[in-house]
Amino acid sequence: MSRYVRDMTRPKTAVVLLNLGGPDSPDAVQPFLTNLFTDPAILRVPGFIRPWLGKFIARRRTPAAQENYAVLGGKSPLLELTIEQAESLQAVLATDEATEYRCFVAMRYWHPFSEETARQVQEWGADRVMLVPLYPQFSTTTTGSSMTAWADACRTIGLDIPVQTLCCWHSDDDFAAATARLVREAYDKARAELPENVPLRVLFSAHGLPESIVKRGDPYQWQVEQTVDKVREHLGIEGLDWLVCYQSRVTPQKWIGPSTDTEIERAGAEKVALLVCPIAFVSEHSETLVELDVEYREEAEHVGVPGYFRVPAQNSEVHFIAALAGLVRRTAANPRSLCSFAGARQCPKVHKDCPHAKARA
Repeated sequence: MSRYVRDMTRPKTAVVLLNLGGPDSPDAVQPFLTNLFTDPAILRVPGFIRPWLGKFIARRRTPAAQENYAVLGGKSPLLELTIEQAESLQAVLATDEATEYRCFVAMRYWHPFSEETARQVQEWGADRVMLVPLYPQFSTTTTGSSMTAWADACRTIGLDIPVQTLCCWHSDDDFAAATARLVREAYDKARAELPENVPLRVLFSAHGLPESIVKRGDPYQWQVEQTVDKVREHLGIEGLDWLVCYQSRVTPQKWIGPSTDTEIERAGAEKVALLVCPIAFVSEHSETLVELDVEYREEAEHVGVPGYFRVPAQNSEVHFIAALAGLVRRTAANPRSLCSFAGARQCPKVHKDCPHAKARA
């Protein structure tokens, strides 16, 4: 009877933070890449080709990836940082009197996988699950893939409880304000270090996607642009020089642009200093700590960019965690699964890969 009363008066909600994952040792790099490149959401080729092609790509990319992770001590910091975010979020949610929250972490391509986390949720005796992707902008390649992995894991272990999914929070006001706070601090610091006659441009850099995926209906690029617009609104810097660009191209096909490296070259030619903001990442990992901080910095120096600065990722910054807590509470207050931070669908209808559109198809 005591358990019944507890569950009815203060239900247990498992908040599962979804993230990419990363290798935890040099030996884990190749299997991590294999998991990545054999994901149907990533490598969009016929199923009978994908296993061997994905493994081939993973083998080819392993040496370069191991070099990148060597810069970080041989492994990705993403799991530790995501656990810190989960712990910080849980501490904020602990004040809630109506719901008992516990935060969990599920990674897509390395431990803890969704099945491992689903078993933890099951053992805790959760009454419902709330999936909160640490990707502010929805893409079929990130949030969509993680949602599929979670559903598969629950079927495997027989976890059958209500699931709410916050598919995107690209221009949530509190998230945008927290991000703008970090950008403004980095902007003011960069401006103070530069001569007055050297202009400063903000590059909002997001992970790229093949153009074909966007043309098929993925809303990611549109959502990235919405994020930037909202962050700029909160920045309120008159005459701000800015643009959106995309990094991390990994295949020879055409990707959305402009590319971050192309914009670095242009800034060098124009003698414009750069402040790079990782607008689609909320945790430091190889694409910020190596690609942005090492590779692009070297490129900027090589082409004569007069100053190169970077906005830190949010990690467990207090205002960002408060924004996440607000998103969780608003999601919990809605009896149905949300499509976005605002409840209803946000994406134009042309983006037919929005989960809301698929649910109504």
